[in-house]
Amino acid sequence: MERTELIELFSADGLGLLDSLPAYDPGVDVLALVTRLRREGHPPALVAVVLSQWKLRAKARVKFGDFAARMLFTTAGLEQATRLKVAAGHAGRFATAKVGRVADLGCGIGGDAMSLAALDLAVTAVDQDEVTAALASYNLAPFPNVEVVHSAAESFDLAGHDAAFLDPARRTAGHSETQRVRASDYSPSLDFAFALTERMPVGVKLGPGMDRELIPPGCEAQWVSVNGQVVEMGLWFGPLARPGVGRSALLLSDGAAADLTATADSPDEPVGPVGEYLYEPDGAVIRARLIGDLARRLNAHPISEAIAYLSSDQYLPTPFAAGFRVLESWHLDERMLRAELRRRNIGVLEIKKRGVDVDPAELRKRFALRGSESATLVLTRVAGRHTALLVERLD
Repeated sequence: MERTELIELFSADGLGLLDSLPAYDPGVDVLALVTRLRREGHPPALVAVVLSQWKLRAKARVKFGDFAARMLFTTAGLEQATRLKVAAGHAGRFATAKVGRVADLGCGIGGDAMSLAALDLAVTAVDQDEVTAALASYNLAPFPNVEVVHSAAESFDLAGHDAAFLDPARRTAGHSETQRVRASDYSPSLDFAFALTERMPVGVKLGPGMDRELIPPGCEAQWVSVNGQVVEMGLWFGPLARPGVGRSALLLSDGAAADLTATADSPDEPVGPVGEYLYEPDGAVIRARLIGDLARRLNAHPISEAIAYLSSDQYLPTPFAAGFRVLESWHLDERMLRAELRRRNIGVLEIKKRGVDVDPAELRKRFALRGSESATLVLTRVAGRHTALLVERLD
């Protein structure tokens, strides 16, 4: 979104037209809608920017729920925005630490600032991009305890602030098509963010694939997954970190949360054979390197070195891993697998893989299955050997 588009959108006609549109329908005839709006006398530029926001609001419901219906976005801003349920966890740390005013440095469209303000914390939301700061001002207007400032994080005066939250931009500048950048090119920089920890409590939101070698000592590193998708790594310093917690895997799902914690990376259990049951740890547990602790909880063991599958002859339900009953174990041979699956009348096949160079989509095509039954096939290594496991998913 350019400055001229922002001016169009912020006009009374722009906001009025946006709010007058029906709920977004992916099957809508967009050409017919554009034609109707043009026939009603709306300028082409206004129609274009309003329909763009209309689509973004619909997409934003995944992260912001009903709040998305009154918010404004850019494509890039929505992509990096924190999901509301995750942002609530961020805000809870600041509230628990009883800080006064929080500086949200690199606030983007304002998702984290919203959650902080909802807990009655005073917030200064700062962003160096003019358009993004303007959108944040609109999104945060319902909160009297939030001030939005157009400024670079590095030059913002932190006097009067008790803590800071940073969500460094991890992509090139822009509002639509952007590219990922190296950690050394984040804005604000990691050096700046980590230097702040010497002055005040700090939280830093980063991508889940962030190089673990860059994690400073003495902080809590928490990986968060939402409905099985790992969405971020958060680094928490000072009173924002929990005592005795150096590594954490937080799993959020609809109406539920589970947190696995440890003082540091946990040592793995020795490799053992495939038993009656197989566990697939959540990605946050894997990223946090807490597979060893999970294995000990489940009385399970890894099935091969550097492979994040656990196995046991006893099944213990856990929120931290998906469970499967092992039905068959074969050497990974495509022709043999095709024959076995056809013999079992399998037509719908879920393929999971770890530690093998296989494209599940292409393999499924080559199998050309047409049966009436469904199954799950796990392609992995067992004691170093390429293996196929036919499994049954457990609740």
